[in-house]
Amino acid sequence: MGHRFAAIAFTDGIREQQRLAGSRAGYSAMESGPDYNHVLTAREAEFIAERDSMYMASVSETGWPYLQHRGGPRGFVNILDERTLAFVDYAGNRQYVSTGNFQANDRVALFFMDYPNRRRLKLLGRVHVAELDATSPALETSDYPAVGERLITITVEAFDWNCPQHITPRFTADEMPASRIEQQQVNAIVQAGLGEYGSGPLSLTVSGMRQLTPTIRSYELRSPDGTDLPLVEPGSHIRVPVVTAGGVAIEREYSISSNTSDRTRWEIAVRYEPEGEGGSAAVHEKFMLGTRLNVDSPANQFPLHDTGEPAVLIAGGIGITPIRSMAYQLADRRAAFTLHYAGRARDEMAYLDELEVGFPDRVVPYAAAENERMDLEALLKGAPSDAIFYVCGPYRLTHAVLEAAAQNNIARDRVRFELFR
Repeated sequence: MGHRFAAIAFTDGIREQQRLAGSRAGYSAMESGPDYNHVLTAREAEFIAERDSMYMASVSETGWPYLQHRGGPRGFVNILDERTLAFVDYAGNRQYVSTGNFQANDRVALFFMDYPNRRRLKLLGRVHVAELDATSPALETSDYPAVGERLITITVEAFDWNCPQHITPRFTADEMPASRIEQQQVNAIVQAGLGEYGSGPLSLTVSGMRQLTPTIRSYELRSPDGTDLPLVEPGSHIRVPVVTAGGVAIEREYSISSNTSDRTRWEIAVRYEPEGEGGSAAVHEKFMLGTRLNVDSPANQFPLHDTGEPAVLIAGGIGITPIRSMAYQLADRRAAFTLHYAGRARDEMAYLDELEVGFPDRVVPYAAAENERMDLEALLKGAPSDAIFYVCGPYRLTHAVLEAAAQNNIARDRVRFELFR
């Protein structure tokens, strides 16, 4: 069944709309493999525990959806276990539309928003409504000035995270700083997210964002005035300026992952690294549509050959970014190539579904979670005798390829690589 949210939400009509819009390839892989995104992890539990409100949708007997706001003290939605949420429904208006809807249809959709950090979590489940009594879990907060009317328990069926596109940062009264100086600092942070980073001669604007995997997000970059971007070759990277949560200005290198023949836009993909130095976190948390990046011209230390030899492309994890660009360029040239792509699980391998659809019979995936392993000995021996090899990924993969190439008497200048640090 795969991604449980996709299994529930992606009906035949929705799949057809995705196909017409060109996004179907990006979602098809979600619907295969073992079930996932139906069991809450520490990430979801922590996020929900920080919320003081949510939006709740029910289904009426007339077929119309009904949306209501629900709120309470921070953490009013309790995680009872990895599949169960519960909250006290406080007295409010007297229409009881949601409560009545649940009597005929127990389906519910919840939308949790974190406006300051531009994060959102959507969840599907089934509801059980009960009156509050002495046997109810102790979920009420004594200092919250409202009367609880009933207990709503939700069994989680599926959930999904959304990227922060189009979310404007907002702050509650409690989140607003007390002093004017602190207020100015908050305003500066908000404006920075909407404004500019860096001082390089080449200006780029974030014109699109896409969540590729749970931890990898792509950013489309265009010229602010709509003119063509400079001509670059596959393997090129740009140094992206960011400001960490601690206020430190740094730069991070990201490969251009898009087809460089298209000069209207570039694309980079950024994997969130919680244990890193804050660069990827700053990109994920602060970059939004309209963010301006002033960068230096792209550099290329991993160029693709322009002669007629066939290519063997080998990628590991986020190392797919320059390799994807190479695949598009080779296809445009009608050159022979194969692409071998290793990752922990299919749903964590950025661009995999798109590449499999775009280059059928040329892409070989290796998902460790499905016990698929790259046999470098067989791969190298099966390659054309004049093939040029390109490797990008973690050190372990790159070292293994170089070692296997040496053992098979493949000339060192036929193996080209780029390490991600």
